[in-house]
Amino acid sequence: MPDSHPHRTTAKFGTLPVFMTTISTILGAILFLRFGYAVGHLGFLGVIGIILLGHMVTIPTAMAVGEIATNQKVQGGGAYFIISRSFGLNIGASIGITLYLSQAISVAFYVIAFTEAFDPIIRFFHYEINTPLIDKRWIGLASMSLLSVIILTRGANIGMKALYFVVALLFTSLLFFFLGKSTVPNQPLVLNAHIRNPDSFFFVFTIIFPAFTGLIAGLGLSGDLRDPSKSIPRGTLWATMGGFVVYILVAYKLAISASPDEMASDQLIMEKIALWGPIIPIGLAAASLSSALGSIIVAPRTLQAMGYDDVFPGSVLNSWLSRGKEKDNEPTNAGLISIIIGFVFVAFGDIDFVAQIIAMFFMVTYGVICSISLLEHFAADPSYRPTFKSRWYISLLGAVTSFWLMFKMNAPYALLSLIVMGGIYAMVSSYNRKEKGLANLFRGVVFQASRQLQILAQRADREDLDEHWRPFTICVSQDTFMRRSAFDMLRWISLKYGFGTYIHYIKGFLTEKTNKESREILRKLIHLAAGSKNRVYLDTIISPSYTSAIAQVIQLSGISGKGNNMILFEFSQSDPEALEEALNTHDILYATGFDLCILNTSYKGFGYKKYIHIWITSTDYDNANLMILLGYIIMGHPEWKEGIIKIFAIYQPEEAEMKKEKLKELIKQGRLPISLANINLISADRERETREIIGEISVDADLTIVGFRHEQLKTEGYKLYTGYDRLGNILFVSANKKKVIQ
Repeated sequence: MPDSHPHRTTAKFGTLPVFMTTISTILGAILFLRFGYAVGHLGFLGVIGIILLGHMVTIPTAMAVGEIATNQKVQGGGAYFIISRSFGLNIGASIGITLYLSQAISVAFYVIAFTEAFDPIIRFFHYEINTPLIDKRWIGLASMSLLSVIILTRGANIGMKALYFVVALLFTSLLFFFLGKSTVPNQPLVLNAHIRNPDSFFFVFTIIFPAFTGLIAGLGLSGDLRDPSKSIPRGTLWATMGGFVVYILVAYKLAISASPDEMASDQLIMEKIALWGPIIPIGLAAASLSSALGSIIVAPRTLQAMGYDDVFPGSVLNSWLSRGKEKDNEPTNAGLISIIIGFVFVAFGDIDFVAQIIAMFFMVTYGVICSISLLEHFAADPSYRPTFKSRWYISLLGAVTSFWLMFKMNAPYALLSLIVMGGIYAMVSSYNRKEKGLANLFRGVVFQASRQLQILAQRADREDLDEHWRPFTICVSQDTFMRRSAFDMLRWISLKYGFGTYIHYIKGFLTEKTNKESREILRKLIHLAAGSKNRVYLDTIISPSYTSAIAQVIQLSGISGKGNNMILFEFSQSDPEALEEALNTHDILYATGFDLCILNTSYKGFGYKKYIHIWITSTDYDNANLMILLGYIIMGHPEWKEGIIKIFAIYQPEEAEMKKEKLKELIKQGRLPISLANINLISADRERETREIIGEISVDADLTIVGFRHEQLKTEGYKLYTGYDRLGNILFVSANKKKVIQ
């Protein structure tokens, strides 16, 4: 139910009802009917393993529940409310529906177990007075009918009053069992004694696991508690730990009181051990009835909460499910649906079949609750401040154990349950598109992880950045929405090998108006970038002049945690004067160690992204390796996957052979990712300018990379980048220091 929805339930219960509901389900039908079977098939040590493994799930879950419940106001819906308010309604609904079905089916499970308590009476009528055998299914259906009348007419109040009585009977029967004698005189404790050809460990675990689902029963009362943040962690933790102790004591008592064959063949073996035998069927009836009451109280509240949240399609259905009694909001309509489901599964009458179904869905719920707690620890959300705190590694243990056990118990059932939940998630997402709970939670986790990695990268960086160079490039442009070439260049450079930061420049002073404008532009930038394959971080900057904006930007630390080392400017071939303001900062850029790249955008654009021509002259001693590296990096982007790099080296005739041998050696050592056939040595021509030679040979190139020296800017300025009218896009490169190609 949305937090804004008026929740009319009269909160009347404290911690004791949570404890009673939880402990009565924990010490329920499975304890009386299947613990003997488990000890007979696996031995005392095997059952201890089951108990420990089960509590590797339930104790972390109980702690996670206590943590989440003390962080936020918990209303009706129990585990569903906790999951939906942490993971969002889409995830919450997919888990909530399966959880609800488990709770509703649990009613049938406990009613079937209740009928097993009539075995002594049935045997008496059958063997002693020769009356035809009574069908236990009719007893189950009659019991289900009685429960239905109680819940639909009296609600949780009568159920809770009855719970006190049946829990008293439950503990009395356990006391009589512990005071009982062995069926085999002087039987010693044999830790691993079991029958021949026993059932597998995980099959037995699947049958026993419903005994560990009492935690969810206690959570279901959340909407009826005066103070859920105190009652839920206290009640569930005390019941979980109490159940753990009782399980071990019962397993020990069984192991020293009966033979494995007796325990495996007689599901009411505890009756033969107890000080007064009839108390065991009475206790079984009490435990089953209390668990059935707990489940039939909890299940409708989960369904009602989902109705409040409009989880199901159609407002009429959601309104009908969320409707309750005027006086106390008792979920009568949701209760009716739960009762119908209960009747259907009671008709099956197979307790082991029903146990396997509910075990799987409950296991998923436990795993998700632990996952929520784990993610909340790493998300470090300032609004997540629980007064009760678990530990991330405890939640991790619970989550991993839960999902691992699912597939060990029954892989097809586990896969089917995940597919069912996936289908429910897709269904709910189709009409709840605005929900972003899961995305928000993972965004927090990613933020914290990236923050820590950036700090580690900065502190642990001891390498020579010139020898192990990678591009940390920043681009400042005011022509973002006129030309995309600078953004394209940045995303090609930064996709695999470095970081790219693209900043849109807004001229002016920082005011409310310009700040609002910058936010709107950033939104457009993100939308623009979403349509291309990139790893570029986007931002805006407001400054009185382009020069001052550049001065501010180069002082940024950079999102990589290592600082920026390259800056990219862009200008149109038809308007080279626009570059002049940016070039005023070249002394600052050089002094601060920046490599400088200037992209000349022509009407040809990047063509078919097929050919990259790299031009190296005798003055490009420092630039050559950076130019080659950039060509290789750009070629690594999928959009250039069919591309070819060609290197053109212009040297004096007397140097040509020496340079050729040097290039061959670099290729041979694998330092240049090109073939020798792609290297062209061109003799310098004193009668023609280098621009003319480049313009003639690279006229069909999709990108031409040309080097320049810092000193040339002082004499030529923006004119240094003109005179290439026949070419497509040109990337001018000036390395601050020579790079080593490894």
